[in-house]
Amino acid sequence: MTQAALLNLASAPAATRAGTKAGERFLVLDSWRGICALLVALFHFPTSSMISQSAFVGGSYLFVDFFFVLSGFVIASSYADRLNEPDEVARFALVRFGRVYPLHLVMLLAFAAFEMLRLLLPQLHGTGAAPFTGGFDVKSLVTNLFLLQGMGLEDHLSWNAPSWSISAEFFTYLMFAGVVFVAGRRAWIWFVAAALTAPLFLLAFSNRHMDVSFDFGFIRCLYGFSLGALLAWFQHDSIAAARQSLAGGRARMAWTLAEIMMIAVIGLFVSLAGSNDAGIAAPFVFALALFLFAHEGGLVSALLRSRPMLALGAFSYSIYMVHIFVQARMINVAGLVERKLGLGLVGDITVRGEAATGFGAASPWFGFAAILAMLVAVVVASWVSWRFVEMPALAWFRRLAKRI
Repeated sequence: MTQAALLNLASAPAATRAGTKAGERFLVLDSWRGICALLVALFHFPTSSMISQSAFVGGSYLFVDFFFVLSGFVIASSYADRLNEPDEVARFALVRFGRVYPLHLVMLLAFAAFEMLRLLLPQLHGTGAAPFTGGFDVKSLVTNLFLLQGMGLEDHLSWNAPSWSISAEFFTYLMFAGVVFVAGRRAWIWFVAAALTAPLFLLAFSNRHMDVSFDFGFIRCLYGFSLGALLAWFQHDSIAAARQSLAGGRARMAWTLAEIMMIAVIGLFVSLAGSNDAGIAAPFVFALALFLFAHEGGLVSALLRSRPMLALGAFSYSIYMVHIFVQARMINVAGLVERKLGLGLVGDITVRGEAATGFGAASPWFGFAAILAMLVAVVVASWVSWRFVEMPALAWFRRLAKRI
């Protein structure tokens, strides 16, 4: 998910296929991925603070669709010209599997280990469900092991809940490779069909607006991914040419104004559309934002190219995969402290109109402090998983793919 490259102008006409220039990356889009991962983490963290209660955070589950659009853009940019032989398709599938599965497996084992610990230590049960029940049942464990939890086989979110999107995305990768291998330069027709029919399907059948996951997650992913792929398929010439022009510093303030306005549009859209069917338009909004920021023309882009923001982008997949585990363990620890000291750190609260167990039961300021602590803990944990799981596993799978 983090391997992005500029498009090769010399390889093909703009409306037929996309290519890559080795070693070039859309750095600003990497940084956006990190920001979106943290916003999804905020959405999942229950506190009584104004931040958690805000409509913007309440709609931030939509930033998962930014991941899908960006994945389609990056994958089509990098692979649309390379999937014309069976061995290339096999290499692609192996590398993409190596990108998503190892960390998924590690986190799945971490959740299973904690359930086993709950089974052995009754004091950890709390008031929740018994170990290995509910979203942590054995049947769902098998589904998660085979990366099928986002393919409509389950009737609930399970284990590492956000991993439904990894399931949907992996099988979208395989469909992309199959379509490009079979249809070649005409593959874009299939992407247009998916981008037009998927939102109609969601409007017709979803009873949770865009917030589908275990049920229609694959349709949701295919929708955003197809839009991103189409953007790469048809716009690589204009983006590459504009980036070369912008390197000379022309029109910097105009691009800065456009970037600021785009951020305002995203904020307003997420705040207003997260709780209704308008949210189904999210991939189109994010495709527009991706097109704008891929040019890296304004001062906002310059800020997003800073070292801290690029590091955040590098850790984005880890942030997305570890945050629920970190948050849950924070609540567990705070619950143990609460039973001993009664400080009101954690308890029954209402988050955006729904009952939850979270931070700030006695004071919203406790909730705000918990958010800061959570963000730090998630970033630290994501660095560990990135350094010792993500990168070594990806390197191993790449070496394996080269032997094909």
